[in-house]
Amino acid sequence: MSPPAESADDLDAAEVRRGILWMLLAMLAFPSMDAIAKHLAQSYPVVMIVWARYIFAVGMIAFIVRPRRWGPVPTARPGLQILRGLLVLASAVLFFAGLRFIPLADATALVITAPILVTALAIPLLHEKVAVRRWLGMIAGVAGAMIIVRPGAGTMQWAALLPLSAAFLFALHQIMARNLGRTDEATTTLAYTTVVGVLLSSAALPFFWVTPTFGDWALMAALSFFSICGQFAIIKAFKSAPATTVTPFTMTNLIWATLFGFAIFGDLPDRWTILGMAIIVASCLYVQHRRRVRGQDGTDETEAGSQGDSHR
Repeated sequence: MSPPAESADDLDAAEVRRGILWMLLAMLAFPSMDAIAKHLAQSYPVVMIVWARYIFAVGMIAFIVRPRRWGPVPTARPGLQILRGLLVLASAVLFFAGLRFIPLADATALVITAPILVTALAIPLLHEKVAVRRWLGMIAGVAGAMIIVRPGAGTMQWAALLPLSAAFLFALHQIMARNLGRTDEATTTLAYTTVVGVLLSSAALPFFWVTPTFGDWALMAALSFFSICGQFAIIKAFKSAPATTVTPFTMTNLIWATLFGFAIFGDLPDRWTILGMAIIVASCLYVQHRRRVRGQDGTDETEAGSQGDSHR
Protein backbone atom coordinates (compact mmCIF):
# COMPACT_ATOMS: atom_id res chain seq x y z
CA MET A 1 0.00 0.00 0.00
CA SER A 2 1.56 3.29 -1.10
CA PRO A 3 1.85 6.19 1.38
CA PRO A 4 -0.62 9.06 0.94
CA ALA A 5 0.57 11.86 -1.30
CA GLU A 6 1.54 15.11 0.37
CA SER A 7 -0.90 17.95 -0.16
CA ALA A 8 0.14 21.28 -1.66
CA ASP A 9 -0.31 22.91 1.76
CA ASP A 10 2.06 20.35 3.33
CA LEU A 11 4.65 21.00 0.64
CA ASP A 12 4.30 24.77 1.05
CA ALA A 13 4.69 24.47 4.83
CA ALA A 14 7.79 22.32 4.36
CA GLU A 15 9.27 24.93 1.99
CA VAL A 16 8.60 27.69 4.50
CA ARG A 17 10.31 25.67 7.24
CA ARG A 18 13.29 25.14 4.95
CA GLY A 19 13.40 28.87 4.19
CA ILE A 20 13.45 29.70 7.90
CA LEU A 21 16.19 27.13 8.49
CA TRP A 22 18.28 28.57 5.65
CA MET A 23 17.91 32.05 7.13
CA LEU A 24 18.91 30.82 10.60
CA LEU A 25 22.00 29.18 9.08
CA ALA A 26 22.88 32.43 7.27
CA MET A 27 22.56 34.39 10.49
CA LEU A 28 24.98 31.95 12.13
CA ALA A 29 27.46 32.18 9.24
CA PHE A 30 27.76 35.97 9.20
CA PRO A 31 28.60 36.47 12.90
CA SER A 32 31.11 33.61 12.53
CA MET A 33 32.76 35.57 9.74
CA ASP A 34 32.65 38.78 11.77
CA ALA A 35 34.21 37.09 14.80
CA ILE A 36 37.11 35.87 12.65
CA ALA A 37 37.48 39.36 11.16
CA LYS A 38 37.58 40.91 14.64
CA HIS A 39 40.29 38.45 15.71
CA LEU A 40 42.38 39.09 12.58
CA ALA A 41 41.94 42.86 12.88
CA GLN A 42 44.05 42.81 16.05
CA SER A 43 47.10 41.72 14.00
CA TYR A 44 46.49 42.71 10.37
CA PRO A 45 45.41 45.85 8.51
CA VAL A 46 41.74 45.97 7.60
CA VAL A 47 42.61 46.20 3.91
CA MET A 48 44.27 42.78 4.11
CA ILE A 49 41.22 41.23 5.77
CA VAL A 50 38.88 42.68 3.16
CA TRP A 51 41.21 41.52 0.38
CA ALA A 52 41.26 38.00 1.81
CA ARG A 53 37.46 38.00 2.00
CA TYR A 54 37.30 38.79 -1.73
CA ILE A 55 40.24 36.80 -3.08
CA PHE A 56 39.26 33.48 -1.51
CA ALA A 57 35.67 33.95 -2.66
CA VAL A 58 36.36 35.01 -6.23
CA GLY A 59 36.79 31.49 -7.62
CA MET A 60 33.57 30.24 -6.08
CA ILE A 61 31.58 33.29 -7.17
CA ALA A 62 33.04 33.08 -10.69
CA PHE A 63 31.85 29.48 -10.88
CA ILE A 64 28.36 30.51 -9.79
CA VAL A 65 28.12 33.47 -12.16
CA ARG A 66 29.72 32.00 -15.30
CA PRO A 67 29.60 28.20 -15.03
CA ARG A 68 29.93 27.49 -18.76
CA ARG A 69 31.11 30.52 -20.69
CA TRP A 70 33.82 32.96 -19.67
CA GLY A 71 34.03 36.55 -20.81
CA PRO A 72 32.70 40.01 -19.96
CA VAL A 73 29.50 40.02 -17.94
CA PRO A 74 26.96 42.20 -19.77
CA THR A 75 25.24 45.03 -17.92
CA ALA A 76 22.92 47.81 -18.99
CA ARG A 77 24.49 50.26 -16.50
CA PRO A 78 28.20 49.58 -15.90
CA GLY A 79 28.77 52.92 -14.14
CA LEU A 80 26.11 52.22 -11.54
CA GLN A 81 27.41 48.67 -11.07
CA ILE A 82 30.93 49.96 -10.42
CA LEU A 83 29.64 52.61 -8.01
CA ARG A 84 27.69 49.97 -6.10
CA GLY A 85 30.82 47.79 -5.94
CA LEU A 86 32.71 50.75 -4.43
CA LEU A 87 30.02 51.22 -1.78
CA VAL A 88 30.07 47.51 -0.87
CA LEU A 89 33.86 47.62 -0.53
CA ALA A 90 33.75 50.80 1.57
CA SER A 91 31.06 49.38 3.87
CA ALA A 92 33.19 46.26 4.42
CA VAL A 93 36.26 48.34 5.28
CA LEU A 94 34.30 50.51 7.71
CA PHE A 95 32.63 47.60 9.46
CA PHE A 96 35.79 45.54 9.86
CA ALA A 97 37.64 48.65 11.08
CA GLY A 98 34.91 49.17 13.67
CA LEU A 99 35.27 45.58 14.86
CA ARG A 100 38.87 46.33 15.79
CA PHE A 101 37.79 48.80 18.46
CA ILE A 102 34.28 47.98 19.71
CA PRO A 103 32.52 44.78 20.83
CA LEU A 104 31.12 42.46 18.17
CA ALA A 105 27.54 42.71 19.47
CA ASP A 106 27.65 46.54 19.54
CA ALA A 107 28.92 46.74 15.95
CA THR A 108 26.31 44.22 14.78
CA ALA A 109 23.50 46.11 16.53
CA LEU A 110 24.56 49.38 14.89
CA VAL A 111 24.87 47.93 11.38
CA ILE A 112 21.43 46.26 11.49
CA THR A 113 19.91 49.73 11.48
CA ALA A 114 20.45 49.49 7.69
CA PRO A 115 16.82 48.38 6.93
CA ILE A 116 15.61 51.53 8.68
CA LEU A 117 18.00 53.63 6.59
CA VAL A 118 16.86 51.84 3.42
CA THR A 119 13.28 52.90 4.15
CA ALA A 120 14.37 56.49 4.81
CA LEU A 121 16.55 56.69 1.67
CA ALA A 122 13.81 55.16 -0.50
CA ILE A 123 11.87 58.42 -0.09
CA PRO A 124 14.26 60.74 -1.98
CA LEU A 125 15.95 58.12 -4.17
CA LEU A 126 13.03 55.87 -5.18
CA HIS A 127 10.21 58.36 -4.53
CA GLU A 128 8.42 55.97 -2.20
CA LYS A 129 5.83 57.19 0.27
CA VAL A 130 6.33 56.39 3.95
CA ALA A 131 3.42 56.46 6.39
CA VAL A 132 3.60 58.15 9.78
CA ARG A 133 3.73 54.85 11.68
CA ARG A 134 6.78 53.72 9.72
CA TRP A 135 8.43 57.08 10.44
CA LEU A 136 7.84 56.45 14.14
CA GLY A 137 9.43 53.01 13.79
CA MET A 138 12.47 54.52 12.08
CA ILE A 139 12.83 57.21 14.74
CA ALA A 140 12.71 54.51 17.42
CA GLY A 141 15.49 52.61 15.63
CA VAL A 142 17.70 55.69 15.52
CA ALA A 143 16.99 56.23 19.22
CA GLY A 144 18.12 52.66 19.92
CA ALA A 145 21.38 53.29 18.06
CA MET A 146 21.93 56.47 20.07
CA ILE A 147 21.40 54.56 23.33
CA ILE A 148 24.20 52.19 22.30
CA VAL A 149 26.52 55.02 21.22
CA ARG A 150 25.45 57.38 24.05
CA PRO A 151 26.87 60.66 22.73
CA GLY A 152 27.57 63.16 25.47
CA ALA A 153 27.55 60.51 28.21
CA GLY A 154 31.33 60.15 28.31
CA THR A 155 31.08 56.58 27.02
CA MET A 156 30.93 57.21 23.27
CA GLN A 157 33.76 55.80 21.20
CA TRP A 158 34.53 57.46 17.90
CA ALA A 159 34.82 53.92 16.46
CA ALA A 160 31.05 53.49 16.87
CA LEU A 161 30.71 55.82 13.91
CA LEU A 162 32.40 53.22 11.70
CA PRO A 163 29.63 50.56 11.77
CA LEU A 164 27.02 53.34 11.62
CA SER A 165 28.70 54.66 8.46
CA ALA A 166 28.85 51.09 7.14
CA ALA A 167 25.10 50.78 7.73
CA PHE A 168 24.50 53.99 5.75
CA LEU A 169 26.58 52.76 2.80
CA PHE A 170 24.87 49.37 3.05
CA ALA A 171 21.50 51.09 2.74
CA LEU A 172 22.71 53.01 -0.31
CA HIS A 173 23.92 49.95 -2.14
CA GLN A 174 20.71 48.08 -1.30
CA ILE A 175 18.77 50.92 -2.93
CA MET A 176 21.08 50.60 -5.95
CA ALA A 177 20.45 46.85 -6.05
CA ARG A 178 16.73 47.49 -6.28
CA ASN A 179 17.35 49.94 -9.11
CA LEU A 180 19.74 47.66 -10.96
CA GLY A 181 17.33 44.74 -10.58
CA ARG A 182 15.10 46.35 -13.19
CA THR A 183 17.72 45.88 -15.93
CA ASP A 184 20.40 43.43 -14.72
CA GLU A 185 20.40 39.90 -13.33
CA ALA A 186 21.33 39.39 -9.68
CA THR A 187 24.37 37.35 -10.77
CA THR A 188 25.57 40.32 -12.87
CA THR A 189 25.46 42.57 -9.81
CA LEU A 190 27.27 39.93 -7.75
CA ALA A 191 29.99 39.63 -10.42
CA TYR A 192 30.63 43.38 -10.64
CA THR A 193 30.64 43.72 -6.85
CA THR A 194 33.27 40.99 -6.59
CA VAL A 195 35.47 42.27 -9.42
CA VAL A 196 35.51 45.84 -8.07
CA GLY A 197 36.36 44.57 -4.59
CA VAL A 198 39.17 42.30 -5.79
CA LEU A 199 40.78 44.91 -8.05
CA LEU A 200 40.74 47.79 -5.58
CA SER A 201 41.74 45.80 -2.51
CA SER A 202 44.54 44.12 -4.50
CA ALA A 203 45.78 47.53 -5.71
CA ALA A 204 45.96 48.79 -2.12
CA LEU A 205 47.40 45.57 -0.70
CA PRO A 206 51.15 46.29 -1.27
CA PHE A 207 50.89 49.34 1.01
CA PHE A 208 49.42 47.31 3.88
CA TRP A 209 50.94 43.85 3.44
CA VAL A 210 51.85 41.84 6.54
CA THR A 211 52.83 38.21 5.92
CA PRO A 212 50.24 35.99 7.65
CA THR A 213 51.09 32.85 9.58
CA PHE A 214 49.81 29.53 8.25
CA GLY A 215 47.05 29.53 10.86
CA ASP A 216 45.96 33.04 9.92
CA TRP A 217 45.86 32.09 6.24
CA ALA A 218 43.44 29.35 7.27
CA LEU A 219 41.35 31.86 9.24
CA MET A 220 41.22 34.17 6.22
CA ALA A 221 40.00 31.31 4.06
CA ALA A 222 37.42 30.43 6.72
CA LEU A 223 36.26 34.06 6.82
CA SER A 224 35.60 33.95 3.09
CA PHE A 225 33.95 30.53 3.37
CA PHE A 226 31.46 31.78 5.97
CA SER A 227 30.73 34.83 3.81
CA ILE A 228 29.89 32.69 0.78
CA CYS A 229 27.88 30.23 2.87
CA GLY A 230 25.88 33.09 4.37
CA GLN A 231 25.11 34.60 0.98
CA PHE A 232 24.14 31.22 -0.45
CA ALA A 233 21.88 30.48 2.54
CA ILE A 234 20.12 33.84 2.20
CA ILE A 235 19.44 33.22 -1.48
CA LYS A 236 18.00 29.80 -0.63
CA ALA A 237 15.92 31.29 2.19
CA PHE A 238 14.27 33.88 -0.02
CA LYS A 239 13.64 31.30 -2.74
CA SER A 240 11.99 28.90 -0.30
CA ALA A 241 9.72 31.27 1.63
CA PRO A 242 8.23 34.78 1.37
CA ALA A 243 10.49 37.65 2.35
CA THR A 244 8.05 38.77 5.06
CA THR A 245 8.28 35.31 6.65
CA VAL A 246 12.05 34.90 6.79
CA THR A 247 13.20 38.52 7.24
CA PRO A 248 12.37 38.67 10.99
CA PHE A 249 14.82 35.80 11.56
CA THR A 250 17.71 38.02 10.40
CA MET A 251 17.66 39.48 13.91
CA THR A 252 19.06 36.21 15.30
CA ASN A 253 22.50 37.30 14.09
CA LEU A 254 22.52 39.67 17.06
CA ILE A 255 22.14 36.70 19.43
CA TRP A 256 25.10 34.89 17.87
CA ALA A 257 27.19 38.09 17.80
CA THR A 258 26.56 38.55 21.52
CA LEU A 259 27.44 34.92 22.31
CA PHE A 260 30.59 34.93 20.16
CA GLY A 261 31.64 38.29 21.56
CA PHE A 262 31.42 36.96 25.11
CA ALA A 263 32.86 33.49 24.45
CA ILE A 264 35.81 34.61 22.31
CA PHE A 265 36.58 38.18 23.37
CA GLY A 266 35.01 38.37 26.84
CA ASP A 267 32.71 41.23 25.79
CA LEU A 268 29.30 41.31 27.44
CA PRO A 269 26.88 44.16 26.61
CA ASP A 270 25.86 46.41 29.51
CA ARG A 271 22.21 47.11 30.30
CA TRP A 272 22.08 50.25 28.14
CA THR A 273 23.48 48.42 25.13
CA ILE A 274 20.97 45.60 25.62
CA LEU A 275 18.16 48.17 25.79
CA GLY A 276 19.40 49.81 22.58
CA MET A 277 19.61 46.43 20.85
CA ALA A 278 16.04 45.58 21.89
CA ILE A 279 14.73 48.90 20.56
CA ILE A 280 16.57 48.49 17.24
CA VAL A 281 15.27 44.94 16.76
CA ALA A 282 11.71 45.95 17.65
CA SER A 283 11.81 48.97 15.32
CA CYS A 284 13.21 46.95 12.40
CA LEU A 285 10.52 44.32 12.85
CA TYR A 286 7.83 46.99 13.12
CA VAL A 287 8.99 48.77 9.95
CA GLN A 288 8.93 45.44 8.09
CA HIS A 289 5.47 44.71 9.49
CA ARG A 290 4.09 48.06 8.35
CA ARG A 291 5.54 47.56 4.86
CA ARG A 292 3.76 44.22 4.65
CA VAL A 293 0.46 45.54 6.03
CA ARG A 294 0.38 48.43 3.55
CA GLY A 295 1.42 46.24 0.65
CA GLN A 296 4.58 48.26 0.05
CA ASP A 297 7.17 45.60 0.78
CA GLY A 298 8.71 45.78 -2.69
CA THR A 299 11.30 43.13 -1.79
CA ASP A 300 12.26 41.24 -4.92
CA GLU A 301 14.94 38.61 -5.39
CA THR A 302 17.59 41.19 -6.16
CA GLU A 303 17.04 43.12 -2.97
CA ALA A 304 16.62 40.00 -0.91
CA GLY A 305 19.83 38.61 -2.26
CA SER A 306 21.68 41.77 -1.43
CA GLN A 307 20.65 41.70 2.21
CA GLY A 308 23.49 39.44 3.10
CA ASP A 309 25.92 41.37 1.03
CA SER A 310 26.53 44.50 3.14
CA HIS A 311 29.97 44.10 4.65
CA ARG A 312 29.83 40.40 3.79
